[in-house]
Amino acid sequence: MRAKKMRLVTVLAASLALALTGCGREGSPGGGDQQVKQDVAQNVQVQGSPTFDRMKQKGRVTIGVKEDQPGLGFRDPVTNEYSGFDIEIARHIAAQLGFDPNTQIDYKPIPSTAREQAISTGEVDYYVGTYTINAKRKEQVGFAGPYYMAGQDLLVRSDNTDITGKDSLKGKKVCSATGSTPIQKVKSEGLTEPQNIVEFQRYSECVQQLLDRQIDAVTTDDAILKGYAAQDPDKVKVVGKPFSEEPYGVGLSRDDNALRGKINDILEQAASGGEWKRIYDATLGKSGSTAEPPKVDRY
Repeated sequence: MRAKKMRLVTVLAASLALALTGCGREGSPGGGDQQVKQDVAQNVQVQGSPTFDRMKQKGRVTIGVKEDQPGLGFRDPVTNEYSGFDIEIARHIAAQLGFDPNTQIDYKPIPSTAREQAISTGEVDYYVGTYTINAKRKEQVGFAGPYYMAGQDLLVRSDNTDITGKDSLKGKKVCSATGSTPIQKVKSEGLTEPQNIVEFQRYSECVQQLLDRQIDAVTTDDAILKGYAAQDPDKVKVVGKPFSEEPYGVGLSRDDNALRGKINDILEQAASGGEWKRIYDATLGKSGSTAEPPKVDRY
């Protein structure tokens, strides 16, 4: 197989193979995304926030992230540097809390199944990593945001003209991660025939199948798919309109209302001041897509 064809997936596979269990230090961006310059706020106070007090005492912020999602949260397997939309949102929040994003951030990769525990025990100060806000999770942790409204969408090869959205999937082979919400939606809504549904443990395996022309489409959150499209726009593209709503939020301690309010302030200012757009254009926007910051939900 040609090296150019393999580049998209092998970078991600290498990242997974070399995954760290500890913290990563911030440095120059990895994964090809442009790092957004951040101005560090001075003399920040968040009265009544035990999480902020802890961060100030240690002089650093520990942020829970994903490390295997190109364009969102990705760790370069060679440099160990982190990049992506979620990473830049996390850096912006840290800078507005008074921490230098170049020297005072520790990134901690946390799998989805361990997010609530890591937040509740203080293993991370806050979490930014395709973390959908929902009622069940609110019983265990707090959320600021949303900072991005994702939705289930489709990734196809760049030369594909047959698939334009979910209603054109009949007779097409569709792939997603085993046990994921997207694959359940494909099944429950009968978007394609049962024999045309393909499942793998990782989305990278689905993308490989797409590049090998073994399947016709990959489905999951559009933000994840935009990351793949931005990484190799000559090979793959996102099509159609999102057909679900997945509000991504910043996870933090359930009882830390003071910090939640402060981060909501930061996100609103990023939206109105243009910082959100600068971050999007430097990361997910490379896919050629556009998006707008969602309204913050101050519950």
